[in-house]
Amino acid sequence: MDNKLYNRTRIHYRIRKKINGTASKPRLSVFRSNKEIYCQLIDDVNGVTLASASSKGMPKNGNKVAQSMEVGKVIAEKARALKIEAVVFDRGGYLYHGRVKSLADGAREGGLKF
Repeated sequence: MDNKLYNRTRIHYRIRKKINGTASKPRLSVFRSNKEIYCQLIDDVNGVTLASASSKGMPKNGNKVAQSMEVGKVIAEKARALKIEAVVFDRGGYLYHGRVKSLADGAREGGLKF
């Protein structure tokens, strides 16, 4: 296995031991690929994805950091439609800077608390 992927997976497992999403306070999980960024609101108790958003269908305005900010705002709108105000942020083993931080800032701007 690739060393970078292996390290990220180990970090993600370490994070997942500590955080858990519920229906009232779901987990905001982030996945970052080279081209796109994806996020989901997950209820771990029932094992259900409540909402998701990605940069895949969105217009490519600006750089990837700006696109991540827009994805954060979209997931916040979907959460508000489901009457969810607070989430637990799961950075997915990625460092909290760049696109991951931008997505979190966009979600906060959209009204989510974490």
